[in-house]
Amino acid sequence: MNLRIQHVPDPAGFARMSTREIRQCFLLQHLFEPGQVRMHYSDLDRAAVGGAVPCAGTLVLEAPDDLASDCFTRRREVGVVNIGGAGLVRVNGTPYVLEHRDALYIGRESAPVEFESSGGAEAPIFYFVSYPAHSSHPTKRVRREEAEATSLGGVTGANGRTIRKYIHDGAVEACQLTLGITDLHEGSVWNTMPAHRHLRRSEIYLYFALPTDAVVLHCLGEPQETRHVVVRNREAVLSPGWSVHLGAATARYSFVWAMGGENREFSDMDAVPMEELA
Repeated sequence: MNLRIQHVPDPAGFARMSTREIRQCFLLQHLFEPGQVRMHYSDLDRAAVGGAVPCAGTLVLEAPDDLASDCFTRRREVGVVNIGGAGLVRVNGTPYVLEHRDALYIGRESAPVEFESSGGAEAPIFYFVSYPAHSSHPTKRVRREEAEATSLGGVTGANGRTIRKYIHDGAVEACQLTLGITDLHEGSVWNTMPAHRHLRRSEIYLYFALPTDAVVLHCLGEPQETRHVVVRNREAVLSPGWSVHLGAATARYSFVWAMGGENREFSDMDAVPMEELA
């Protein structure tokens, strides 16, 4: 298990940070390495974010020593999305096949959690997000075609996109976790606009399906004190409740969004009028 611990500043500290410091605190890199489980642990709602790329054999989601737990899911729930080839996740011995862009919710006290390849030409790439959980709920797989899909935006605003909600209130019982995937339409670059934030939960973006020579300019910070982070394919960004989160890229892309907090309603957002952004 490869673990990195990251600490997120408050708004006042954020306003004084250099580009390098912002990247160290908010950007999650090198999540996916063949044959490894890699994890970032943040004091932002105690989120754990990571990747598992099984090639041959089985990779186990173990509890790092810093979690002081006998197993990773003892007091945690997990959302898993496969952004690679077909693979298998075993939860307490039960196998769940995840094709490309399928998701799996894993409830508290469900262990062990194991990642395996299906032996295809393309290895699975499992991305996972975990938050502390105070209640236990059943493990449930959600296939891409089962996710609730909504199209928003359009060509005029360069923000045409399809939002697919996988783990959300009313579809999958969970404690804090909400998760989905947004796909930008051809010719669109903005992932959300006007901007918003939500004080009642944090959010994490994993950008993927982005060409290797393309970048995302991800904006964060308070509405009148914004900065940007340059993000590349298969990198993630942390967004505290006090921060806006929006971005534009040099090419079409997709992203996994995951939220954890006291309110799981997808529409619970605090809109920021365009004239307030600075």
